[in-house]
Amino acid sequence: MSELKSDVLKLKKRGEDGNRVITVRIKEETLSEIDRIAKEVNYSRNELINTILEHGVRTIEIE
Repeated sequence: MSELKSDVLKLKKRGEDGNRVITVRIKEETLSEIDRIAKEVNYSRNELINTILEHGVRTIEIE
């Protein structure tokens, strides 16, 4: 008889992954450009927006 492994499957509750869902107003032209770029680089809109925001937060200079 084979030995059964008792590995535990651990799940986090939705929303506890360090991300938050927010609502943002974006100009139509900006959203169109985001969608165009996302399609070109094969990213989801969400992935691209997060990449752009992370870059901006790391490189912003406040005068």
